[in-house]
Amino acid sequence: MKLTSMLHLLLNEFGIFPKHFINSIKGIPAYLNDLSSLKHQIKKLSRDFEIKKYYPQLKDRYETAGSIPLHYFYQDIFAANKIFTNNPVKHVDIGSRIDGFAAHIASFREIEIFDIRNLTLDIPNIKFVQADLMSDNFTYKDYCDSISCLHAIEHFGLGRYGDPVDVNGYRKGLNNIYKMLKSGGMFYFSTPIGEQRIEFNAHRVFSVGFLLSLFTDDYELKSFSFIDDNNHFHPEAKLNDENIKNNFGCTYGCGIFELQKL
Repeated sequence: MKLTSMLHLLLNEFGIFPKHFINSIKGIPAYLNDLSSLKHQIKKLSRDFEIKKYYPQLKDRYETAGSIPLHYFYQDIFAANKIFTNNPVKHVDIGSRIDGFAAHIASFREIEIFDIRNLTLDIPNIKFVQADLMSDNFTYKDYCDSISCLHAIEHFGLGRYGDPVDVNGYRKGLNNIYKMLKSGGMFYFSTPIGEQRIEFNAHRVFSVGFLLSLFTDDYELKSFSFIDDNNHFHPEAKLNDENIKNNFGCTYGCGIFELQKL
């Protein structure tokens, strides 16, 4: 990784966002000009609203409309639509975003969430279970007919979320997910794809071929989609030898698997 990229990541980790800072500085003259204009209009044209507080928002004018987080927006909508269509008896999620995917599901049905971290919020249609999916003593077997695990398995065993460091954490997690799922049940899974590696302690990146080898004996692949390095969504992508070998041209993409347990 280039030194500038590493520095950028470290600054972000400490809550310092260089792009936001620069855009905020750029926004000061426009803010002051707009404030002066509004004060003049209040005085001359309408006193329906008075300025009582100042709450500067300096950078938003330089952002694009409808900016979306990397990978999550597309994968969350895609998987939620699959679950809505298939309408399982019991759907369980493993570690996906509460404020994204889980919220989509909870808007139309109940969802049960397993996560190693605690959830203190009381959210309608969301049932929470605190559990370590890497545990050898995980007791949930044949528990549900539908499971999702979106952008989560890559963190298992790296300690980022207070989980124990375990080089095979992702394997243990996938094995326990397999045990949870009833025969014929659906598994909606996503994870970063590209050259296989660990970027410690953020995540793993998996090669497409390696992921396929993990699933081939246990699941039937119903569909594969991916999000490329430019955050463009490619539904129902063709899994040929060339695409598998070069990971669909991704360095840090997102592979989305729709799998059915054999």
